[in-house]
Amino acid sequence: MFRAWPYLYEGNEAYERDYVATYAASERAAIVIARDGDAIVGASTCLPLTDEDEAMQAPFRAAGIDPASVFYFGESVLLPAYRGRGVGVAFFREREAHARAVSDAAQAAFCAVIRDNADPRRPADATTLDVFWRKRGYAPVSGLVCRMRWREIGAAHEVENRLQVWMKPLGGA
Repeated sequence: MFRAWPYLYEGNEAYERDYVATYAASERAAIVIARDGDAIVGASTCLPLTDEDEAMQAPFRAAGIDPASVFYFGESVLLPAYRGRGVGVAFFREREAHARAVSDAAQAAFCAVIRDNADPRRPADATTLDVFWRKRGYAPVSGLVCRMRWREIGAAHEVENRLQVWMKPLGGA
């Protein structure tokens, strides 16, 4: 799923093992799994931002946001055939409930890849999830951008990618 637009991610087992280790090391992390019978059809992750690496925390600090006040929502991936059935809504609901249960974080945050609409790799039918995220109460934080490196499809080396931070207050349901 991460090979698709807008991620264009060319993953490998070593990179994934390192990435998942951050979640495994966090006592307050969670992975929400969507299943169809015994088959896993989607997953969504979260953990306190203070349990993320310094490179992820630094943009928040630079924006005057204490990482201890933020619960970070990592990825949400769902097979295309299961989209539009409420699973994405459940992912957000479950992660928010988990964050409230295990922390006193005031806000939830996630990052969305920033891509140029004129990028030739953009599929003709590509859409954003902005409306979906706004319906969940999230909004992009002006000027708050994280940078992550990964190898994109067809690239020989990792490249820097910019990701827009979206946030929502965690108070109440």
